[in-house]
Formats: sequence, C-alpha cells, structure tokens
Amino acid sequence: MQSESITEQLPEMTADLADVDARIKQAVAHGQLIESSAKNIRTLLEGAGSDVYFRSVNELVHAAEWQELNDRFYQTLAFGTGGLRGRTIGKIATTAERGNAREGERPEFPCVGTNAMNFFNINRATRGLVAYLQDWNRREGISTKPKIVIAHDPRFFSKEFAELAAKVAAENGCDAFVFDGPRSVPELSFAVRYLRASAGIVITASHNPPHDNGYKVYFGSGAQVIDPHASGIIAKVNAITTESFTPLRKEQQGKVTIIGKNIDQAYMHRLETLILDPRMIREAKSLRIVYTPLHGTGSVIIRPMLNRLGFKFQVVPEQDRFDGWFSTVKSPNPEYGEALTMAINLAERENADLVAATDPDCDRMGVAVRTRDGKMKLLTGNQIGSLLAWYRIKTLFDKGMLNKPNAARAVIIKTFVTTDLQNAIADHYGVRCVETLTGFKYIGAKLANYEREIPEQLRRNYADLAESETRRLRLAYSSFYVFGGEESYGYSGADFVRDKDGNGAVIMFCEVAAYAKSRGQTVDQLLDEIYSQFGYFAEKTSSLVFEGAEGANKIASLMKSYAADPVREIHRLKVVNIKNFETDEIRDVEGDPIPKTKMLMLELEDGTRITVRPSGTEPKIKYYLFARRRPESEKFTGPDLARIKAEVEKHLEDLWKWLRTGAESRLGSEPNAVRK
Repeated sequence: MQSESITEQLPEMTADLADVDARIKQAVAHGQLIESSAKNIRTLLEGAGSDVYFRSVNELVHAAEWQELNDRFYQTLAFGTGGLRGRTIGKIATTAERGNAREGERPEFPCVGTNAMNFFNINRATRGLVAYLQDWNRREGISTKPKIVIAHDPRFFSKEFAELAAKVAAENGCDAFVFDGPRSVPELSFAVRYLRASAGIVITASHNPPHDNGYKVYFGSGAQVIDPHASGIIAKVNAITTESFTPLRKEQQGKVTIIGKNIDQAYMHRLETLILDPRMIREAKSLRIVYTPLHGTGSVIIRPMLNRLGFKFQVVPEQDRFDGWFSTVKSPNPEYGEALTMAINLAERENADLVAATDPDCDRMGVAVRTRDGKMKLLTGNQIGSLLAWYRIKTLFDKGMLNKPNAARAVIIKTFVTTDLQNAIADHYGVRCVETLTGFKYIGAKLANYEREIPEQLRRNYADLAESETRRLRLAYSSFYVFGGEESYGYSGADFVRDKDGNGAVIMFCEVAAYAKSRGQTVDQLLDEIYSQFGYFAEKTSSLVFEGAEGANKIASLMKSYAADPVREIHRLKVVNIKNFETDEIRDVEGDPIPKTKMLMLELEDGTRITVRPSGTEPKIKYYLFARRRPESEKFTGPDLARIKAEVEKHLEDLWKWLRTGAESRLGSEPNAVRK
C-alpha cells in the first residue's frame, strides 16, 4: 500500500515541500526510489530540526539523484558489531551541507539522511540510550542519575557530535563526563569502569574512510553493548522519530563535566602493568622503534608510555597531528601496508627494528619488523596475535605466575575467524582457549562474566584493585585472562580494558621485539621458531565489496544462497562439515551459547577451514581461509618449513580464486564487486 504522503500528514506544507513530495511519489512509482527511502525521507522532514534537511533533500530530488537518496535513506542506522556507523559526508555533498566551507575543507554540516551519521541520529541515539539507562536504573532499584562517559576521535564532526551527545544526555537527566580532546576507544572503556559510569559513548568510525563516522555504546562493564542491552537500546532509539524534545527542568537535568589528564594518568598506570619482564625492557638499549598514530589518538598515550618505559623510539612527524582527511594515507587502517609506508621509510633511514601503527581511535595496531635479511616486513594480524599470545603465556609460566596446577584457570580468547595457531599454543600449556563471534564486545562480555564469578564480598571495588590482586582472585575463583585478540589487528592483555587496545598492543609488542633482540633474533626468526614447534598455520582474508543499498541486497542474497544451496566441494576437496551460525545451536568450550549471526563455517577434508560472513561495519562480504601443517616429528626443520610455507600459500590462493569465481556465478555475470 502506498505510504501516506507528506501533504496528507501535514496539511500546512509549502508549495516547495508539496512539489518534493510529488516527485518522491513519482520516483517510487517508477522504481527509482525504494519505498523505505521515501518513508524515511518523510519521517526526517516531519521532525526536521534544521532547514538544511529540506534544502539538501530538495536539491537531490530536483537533480534526480535517486541512488544518493536511496543510500542516505533506505534504512535507519542500526547497531552492528561497531554500534552505529555511516557516512557523515555524502557521496554528493549538497550546497546546503557545504554551507560556508571553502575548497578542501569539510562541509559545514553533516550528511542529511536517516542512514547517515549526523545530528539527527546522534540526538536519537543519545535519547534512546538515556531512556534505556533510566529504565534500567528503575528496574535495578538505583536512585541516582545515570552517568555517561563520552570520548571522540579526530574525525570530521566528532567533537560536535560528542558535545551534542553530552548536551542531550544532560537535558534528559543524565550526568555526562566528556574528554577535553580526542581520546582512544580503550581509554574510554577504562574510564567507564574507573568512574563507575552507567555507560560510555565513543564518537568514531575507527579506520574507515574520512567520509564516515560512528557512535559506539558501552555499558557499565566497560564493554560494548550486546543483547539484551543492545536490543533494548535500539528499541528505544527506533521509537524516536524526531529531534525535538522538551528538556527536563533545570533541577532534574544532569551535569556536564570535562575530564582529561587525571584519567590519562590512571590509565597509563594500568598500562604499565602489561610489561611482564621490566628488567629485560630496561636492558633493551639497542631496540629501535618507529611509531605512527596515523593522524589519530594514539600519541596521546603511546608517546608518554614509551618514554616512561624507556624505549628508544621516533614518531612519524607528518602523521603526528590530528587530521580528519588522514591526508598522508589512502586509508588510516594499519591492516593495509600502504598506511605504514611513511613509518617504514623512516625505519629504513634510522635502521629501526620495529614499526608500529595504530588507527584513528587507537583500538587496532599493525606492525612491520626488520627480518633476518635486513628488510622490513609486514606481519598479519594473526601473526601479531600469535606472537603476543605465545610470549605472554610462556613468560607467565617462566615467572611462576602460571603453573601446571593453576593453568586450567588461565584463558585466552579469540574469535572464530582468528588463527588456530593460538589454540595449539594454549593446548600445549594447558590453558583454555575460548572462541567468540567477531567483535571484541563478545570478549568484553566474557571478561565481565569472569569478574562476576568472583565472590561478591571479594570483588567489591574490583576496578580499583591492583593487577596482582585481581590476578590472584581470578586464579582462585574464576578465570585469569592472559590475552585476547582477533585477526583484524585487535588485541588486549588485561581486563582493565574491555575492548581491543592499541595502546596496550604497542607496549606488549615492543616487549616481544625486545625479547627477540635479547636472544639475538629478529621477530620473524622468533615466529619461525613458533611455527617449527607448533606447526605452520596460514590464513588468507579476502572480501567482495558491494556499496550502497543495492550492494546490501547483493550481500544478503549471497549469504542466503550459501545457506540454501551449500557448497559440497571446493577446488576438488570435499566439504565434510558445515556450521550455520544463524540456524545451528552452537556453544563455546565453556558451555555458553553463541548468539545467532549470519556466518557459515566450512571444513574441508584436508583440514582447511573457510568462514564466510558479512562485515558488521563495512559494505563487504568477508572470506576467511585457514590452512595448517603440523610436524610429524618433534619440529619442522628450516628447509621443511620453507617448502611448507610455499605449498600452503599456493593452496590458499587457489581456494580464494575458486570462491571468488563461485560468488560471481551465484550473483550472475555482473556482481559489481570490488575484490580485495
């Protein structure tokens, strides 16, 4: 049934608005505009808080930019693995959005649309979050106002979005604590628990392109929200269709408090405890490090921490400044080698051993190391995580903090799409390895559960206890978290942060590099030593990218096709097992049910594993390929390892070619996908 028109809903419309409405109805009738887009345009214009909204829509309608309107309006942003995330600058920036901006500057106003990051969605998300927190307090018998901590990265509109979120929260009866400048995601996670807050918000789109921004929500545990909180919050948000609201009376409103240096110092004090062998660090005089924050928040904490720990390091000067364009890189993503180019060039000039890079919100870290042949080499996220997991478990045993009697209470946590080498390492030491869905929020949820398993009288003021004391309690009553990670370059080494921590990752990996140097090894030699002992595990992650509303439909169609018509053979290898995480009942090794999600895992007869899932933060469908060879005798020899590496890499490349061709076949001859 045709949706009710704007003019029918609001009789006193201007002629211009009536004309726009007529054109929208015509575009829907001709199949140019999706019905949901038309509905969402009407909803936005009905509650418009600014004439920029109408002027932008009017311009796009009269220019017949239906694809742009579909991309902006086909849905209302919903929580995914990264919370809310979307474009804050449209593919077409309208004249109204550009405003007074000069050439080369960001637009004066964010992208207009229900499927965009803008004041409309920040307003709705914050009011929905506050309403949920107030309901939660009533249910839990908490009489005080909810308290929210708010941080932001240096992206376009991040500061304005953070300020708006604080204002909206306060006017709706919530105390807001706002950082005085850009801060990282992990510091926000830490601050939520440090300040005993009800929730946290980070305005960021992580490593996405400059035109994106986002809104991550954390609960009082310090971890990103998962169900039932996520569903409860989004239900509150979806019930809000307009920006307009009546603020509470002054005496009922919350306060806005600016925070900064005191939180920085408390967080850095905790980060210092990640170092397991301070003596070795003090003696690592010859280790030389190059670090780049890629125009993001990393230098706020990492520079003073490396100084405090006594490392010799340099920061790439051109990238040691906040810049929403991320003008020195194609993408501020440390997963991509190009982003580390300037740092690697500096490392070559300075003969540095290690390059570390963090993304704009400093939750991810990428690494390049000087190899045995003197060249700089990028490590994968799986290799970085495996080195960290191995070193931390081994050193905790060496120091006597872990031993055979208590090893069963130690745990590492990784995602299903992270290398199985970490399972092998954990098994060797008798440490539990728990696998979760993609998204560090699931690791954060595990950490909150482990805290709750400690007897209540012993875990009072848990967030204030020294790291040695929390370790004692967890080993005695619960589970001691040694390390957690995911293949997409996210890691953490302690539970004082309940998200991936680029600040901590840099510090921890510098210790691994110092350890290798103390033994006269390069990092790649240390990694080969691990492969020789545990087996060669290799992974390949590739994607097909489908942009916009049409692309979202293609991704959904492809996932549906894999489930309805399963692959039985891949590159002449039989598929011996399929797990459908959307329909199957799957539990982790601790017996906890895995939440339903769109993901398929295929196991081939030779032990190769393939996982397919749509990204929760980007317009792509992702393929994860895993292969391994285990030593038949004690260890691989050097020549054996070199030969096996070449064979396995070719095997993975052949599998990806087969999968890519198969995906294109399932979608038809013109999938319009960007291959990665």
